Amino acid sequence: MPIKVETDLKPQQLVPRIERLFELSASKILSLEKTWPPAHGTPVFTLGGKYTSRGWTEWTQGFQYGSALLQFDATGDKQFLELGRRKTIDSMAPHLTHTGVHDHGFNNISTYGNLWRLIRENKIPFSQEEKNFYELALKTSGAVQAARWSEAAPGGFIYSFNGPHSLFIDTLRSLRSLAVAHQLGQVLMAEHDQHISLLGRLLLHAFTSARFSVYYGQGRDAYDIAGRVAHESIFNPNDGLYRCPNSQQGYSPFSTWTRGLAWAVLGFAEELEFLHALPVAELADHLLVDPLRPVAKA
Repeated sequence: MPIKVETDLKPQQLVPRIERLFELSASKILSLEKTWPPAHGTPVFTLGGKYTSRGWTEWTQGFQYGSALLQFDATGDKQFLELGRRKTIDSMAPHLTHTGVHDHGFNNISTYGNLWRLIRENKIPFSQEEKNFYELALKTSGAVQAARWSEAAPGGFIYSFNGPHSLFIDTLRSLRSLAVAHQLGQVLMAEHDQHISLLGRLLLHAFTSARFSVYYGQGRDAYDIAGRVAHESIFNPNDGLYRCPNSQQGYSPFSTWTRGLAWAVLGFAEELEFLHALPVAELADHLLVDPLRPVAKA
């Protein structure tokens, strides 16, 4: 069913529901902190109404602790600031140098990134040493993520945990790690002291995703509906050429994995300061209308 968009809503009408949202969020964050054993890894999805882990990657730990920081940001309740900050410092360091995933934005922007933002917005007491610590973490994360690289013809991409042949649409949500590190002046140092631009790799990944993972209603195949995405795009690692769509978590290569579509909408939008010709509006239209009906072009 398509989402019904009510264009006559006023922001003030949403306040009671937003307040209720954060009431529920507070209790869930505290409950998870109290009941989830850290030895079980990261809570990924629910089974019988309770969180359980899933062993492909620890990609949601940043959300677990970043949610506490957002709770503080929205409500001013300092217990959530202390929880988010303590857990970031105690638990998130391995994610900064994790070379095996495409998830740096999910984990590190959600934690170190939010703490850095809160300092810069004067929402927490200023400490130059603390600010330097978060900036170093973000520089490290962006460079490590950019090093997970496959050449493609043309361009290139940050490859998924499936391997160098695999481009995930949700990696767009992790491009912010490269963006922030670039803004902080970081580059990736490679063989022979080669300086690799993090912004350059951000742009190449975004354009490769836009070209191969997003559909535009141009007759690419029988499933070419404007605004839909393929969860995974497969490339030949020997020559970098595109081969086919795939889906590791969606229904099929020829269906739209809705969460992946949402990651694409958000991921592209987060980079609008660098990107000016990417399909954010078309993707959002597909998210909001009946996915079986082609989106009318402007």
